[in-house]
Amino acid sequence: MKLQLYVPDGRYQPWIDGFAEALPEAQCLTWEDSKNEQVDYAVVWRPPLEMLRGRTDLKAVFNLGAGVDGILSLRDTDANALPAGVPIVRLDDAGMAAQMIDYVTHAVLRYFRRLDEYALAQQAGTWRFLKPHRRADFTIGVMGVGTLGAQIAKSLAGFGFPVRGWSRTAREVEGVQGFAGEAGQAGFLDGLRVLVNVLPLTPETENILDAGLLGKLAKGAYLVNVARGPHLVEEDLLAAVQSGQVAGAMLDVFRTEPLPADHPFWSEPRITITPHIAALTLREDSIEQIAGKIRALRAGQPIAGVVDLQRGY
Repeated sequence: MKLQLYVPDGRYQPWIDGFAEALPEAQCLTWEDSKNEQVDYAVVWRPPLEMLRGRTDLKAVFNLGAGVDGILSLRDTDANALPAGVPIVRLDDAGMAAQMIDYVTHAVLRYFRRLDEYALAQQAGTWRFLKPHRRADFTIGVMGVGTLGAQIAKSLAGFGFPVRGWSRTAREVEGVQGFAGEAGQAGFLDGLRVLVNVLPLTPETENILDAGLLGKLAKGAYLVNVARGPHLVEEDLLAAVQSGQVAGAMLDVFRTEPLPADHPFWSEPRITITPHIAALTLREDSIEQIAGKIRALRAGQPIAGVVDLQRGY
């Protein structure tokens, strides 16, 4: 059995060593070293078009992350970019949920306790009291209640906040008020104090965070985006922050990464920027999960995380 590996940063050896330990029956090769060889499985993160196009040898392609837009976007270049009939499999969690919960919880509590405003007061040398927010009135909405989003929503509900969840199709999450589809979006957004975006990036969700949506939130709401940069219309967020409709935002993802030095987000003190670190792929956990799924496939057993290519997640 052969695995073919592609990671954009070229740091292959830790992955090769990890698969040698977790899946000793397999030979793990870099894509560059095995272009002309027949292999069984590909393990990739944002692969080049020529790696997957026209392949007939692969039994499955494993994506080193929960978001698969880096693979599915290849179809925008070439309709035949993905090997026909070959399942694309994403990571279910692999340690990302705990990191994402930490990140989002920090962002929410910082806004709830008005610590951003106190930080600005400190910079101005001002000692002043700000009236606390009431927890019962502080409704939080999570857009995208899949594997990661559902855990984020449950965690926030555990702090005693009213939490709503919105997804394309109806989902039940304990302690979370559910909304679904286009018909449920207005009710979901109405009166939200914090909006957390964890949606997958698809043609339907690109640019979803625009002026129209931001205008439906409570006056002075807060945005947390930990999904993908193209979800957000950046100029609309800037306008909403400057008008006071949105009090601020914590953003981990951007349309262009790294964020350009001249981008206006850098000079807006009410927008907090982090460099796509909300949930990093943990190598050991990812290798263990992928090895388990390969063994299940070889035994003819079903696996979780197979991507619906029509839906895009």
